[in-house]
Formats: sequence, structure tokens, C-alpha cells
Amino acid sequence: MKKQLRYEELSGWRKATASNGGSNCVEVGSSATHVGVRDTKDRDGGTLAVTRTGFAAFLGGVKAGEFDLPR
Repeated sequence: MKKQLRYEELSGWRKATASNGGSNCVEVGSSATHVGVRDTKDRDGGTLAVTRTGFAAFLGGVKAGEFDLPR
């Protein structure tokens, strides 16, 4: 049986330092098993939560250019 992740389990929310204090950003928080992503303009509007393994794979793809738009 899968365990339901409670929003309160995510902590340590932070956004990129390159955001220059703007509010048009996303921020990430984490638990022992998951990473959450939410909009800084609407923190209560919902959180996308993925496993740490899934988030690491996503970041690897971003760094490798897998999601770059064609030029």
C-alpha cells in the first residue's frame, strides 16, 4: 500500500537565488522521500510532489538539455 504524503511533511522551502527576490518563481521543499514544487504567488494553491529519485532524474534531464526548445 502506498503511503499518502501529507503537505506538512515537506519543509525547507527555498527558491533560486537568481530570482532576485521576485514573486514570479517556483520553490522547492523536501521530506525524507519526496520533493515538492509550488508557486510562490499562491503557496496554498497546490504542490506537485515527486519522489527524490524522480526529481533527481528530472534535474539530470534539465542539465542535459532534454527539455530545451528547438532553435
